[in-house]
Amino acid sequence: MMIRKLLNSTELCVDEALCGLVRSASGLCLLRGLRVVVRSDLKNLNGRVGLVSGGGSGHEPAHAGYIGAGMLSAAVAGGVFASPPPASILAAVLHLHDAGASGVLLIVKNYTGDRLNFGLAAEQARNRGVSVAMVIVADDCAFERPGKAGRRGLCGTVFVHKLAGALAEEGYPLDKIVAKVTEVLKGIGTLGVSLSPCSVPGCLPSFQLPPGDMELGLGIHGEPGIQRSKVACADQVVNTMIDHMTNPSKSPVYLYVCRYVVVLCVNNLGALSCLEMAVVTRAALSTLEARGVVVARVMSGSFMTSLEMAGVSLSLMRVDPEVLRLFDAKTSAPAWPNLSSVSTSSLWVCLFCSPGPLSPVMRSALQRISSALLDRQEELNALDRASGDGDCGNTHAQAARAIQEWLCIHVVPGCPGQLLSVLAGLVQEKMGGSSGGIYSLFLTAAAGHLTEGLSHAGAWANAVHAGIQAMMRYGGAEPGDRTMVKVKAAPSGGEMAVLQAAVKAAELGAESTRDLRARAGRASYIAAERVTLPDPGAVAVAAILRAVLESLEEQS
Repeated sequence: MMIRKLLNSTELCVDEALCGLVRSASGLCLLRGLRVVVRSDLKNLNGRVGLVSGGGSGHEPAHAGYIGAGMLSAAVAGGVFASPPPASILAAVLHLHDAGASGVLLIVKNYTGDRLNFGLAAEQARNRGVSVAMVIVADDCAFERPGKAGRRGLCGTVFVHKLAGALAEEGYPLDKIVAKVTEVLKGIGTLGVSLSPCSVPGCLPSFQLPPGDMELGLGIHGEPGIQRSKVACADQVVNTMIDHMTNPSKSPVYLYVCRYVVVLCVNNLGALSCLEMAVVTRAALSTLEARGVVVARVMSGSFMTSLEMAGVSLSLMRVDPEVLRLFDAKTSAPAWPNLSSVSTSSLWVCLFCSPGPLSPVMRSALQRISSALLDRQEELNALDRASGDGDCGNTHAQAARAIQEWLCIHVVPGCPGQLLSVLAGLVQEKMGGSSGGIYSLFLTAAAGHLTEGLSHAGAWANAVHAGIQAMMRYGGAEPGDRTMVKVKAAPSGGEMAVLQAAVKAAELGAESTRDLRARAGRASYIAAERVTLPDPGAVAVAAILRAVLESLEEQS
């Protein structure tokens, strides 16, 4: 059965679509008589490298939607799912050369037709004296044993458009751009899943998929995938996809991402609803973070479609600070999303940090703190049952386990302030309750007072003071209110002497809370005569300080 499409004719649909794009997006124009879209401000290209990509139509907004300052200079369209002819590709290259481009980079997806036609155009351009290079994108993570044709080029191509475009905009020469994107390509992978086939205008569906089935690892032209199974829930499907992409036992073309910072692209293959896309995006973020992967940026939407296919692909790109800077660079391309430059994970910053002399010291202290809180979980719960809901030990245990898990897969940064920022994010996300908010406030405020070269006793005292002030300012508690806020040690004597005094004061303060009337927190709603045990939060703080002291004493 033919699928109905809102077109005028199958023969003219590509040309009419290109016309609609150019007329609706300022800054683009068509070369007369050709399916070639170029930047209308090519005078700004003078002396820079021009970028050309393209392929079959039906993948909109790829590729013409990525033309603009900071991305492509031109895109060449073929018929629906058909590679563009060499003559059109050559015309695009020569047009950029005549406009003053210092060289032209062809960004090509790894399909036989595209390689042949773009390769032929490149040879013809070289014969005319044009400096041309070609980069092949092969990011498909589906097949366990890719055939002679190799891995297919999928949505990871959009990452290459962005990075190469940013480098070209900054004036990098052709060879430097090729070297950089070739290196980045080693860390890009894509896998798709479909709940329905698609159909080229005027043709039957590309494949048959029984109701209730889904296809894993299919190509963007409707080529069959590697596995057909029953449709599962979004979380299960996403977990299967990421497992296949990143697990070396599942595929020799897996993408190693553990302990890396990545950019995630959740790409609508054509017909998923916005609701489904948001659910899949949440699932992808949660699955990656649970595996120790830090997602620095996330793209979610339609970037390289397959006509009306109801499906989604996930693309991952490993990044370092330089690649992320290029990814964040501005572009005028109409289809590029307006992304935030803020990480989606509060934990990502530590992946770009280097260890230092204090790293083993702070790691040991964190391990001792975690063990102490886990050992006293039931004691803290019992104290909390007298004045609260009895979960103080549980919430502190959650924080302890989160820290232990984090230590297993991360390097502790050498800068104490960076570590406190990481811990603030951890307790905010994993601890929960008012305690999580209070600790996160304290750590966030304290972090700004500790830099790599400033970690002496006075700096730590200032950091602790700033953290306590933040807790009091936003939480409303003060010393004497029978809450976590109790003491502030003055920095006199050596570091260890100061810490020993702080520990002693914290333990005495925690014990003294049994005689205080609660004026803040949940215990303030309970009759004073029923609150006769020490405040559990204060006991936990004293235990944390004691653990730090014991750890430092052991190491000294």
